[in-house]
Amino acid sequence: MKKILVVDDSKKIRDLISVMLEDSYEITNVDSAEKAIEAVKKDEPDLVLMDIMMPGKLNGVEATKILKNSPTTKSITIILLTAKGQKIDIEEGRKVGADAYIVKPFSLAVLRERIHEFIG
Repeated sequence: MKKILVVDDSKKIRDLISVMLEDSYEITNVDSAEKAIEAVKKDEPDLVLMDIMMPGKLNGVEATKILKNSPTTKSITIILLTAKGQKIDIEEGRKVGADAYIVKPFSLAVLRERIHEFIG
């Protein structure tokens, strides 16, 4: 079963995504960008759903940049899920290597479709 890491400081979002996807994927959840970096190195997920705005030293864009610049994690698909939908925010996400960008609130059908495009 393919593995997905859900990174969001909102427990409601993490739980919603987990319930929606747990029948098709192995889901792991963390609530910060720092924990995301640790979890990616430990669990080697096939895809990461990453919020941008989270408390802590790093945000989702910074964590994405770190993961995409590491030889061991650069091939992992990262989809940014965020309320920041301005063109400049989307460009910043793409610049650091995000594979896709979905603006909250998002359609669960669209999220599932995007995940399927990348990892089946």
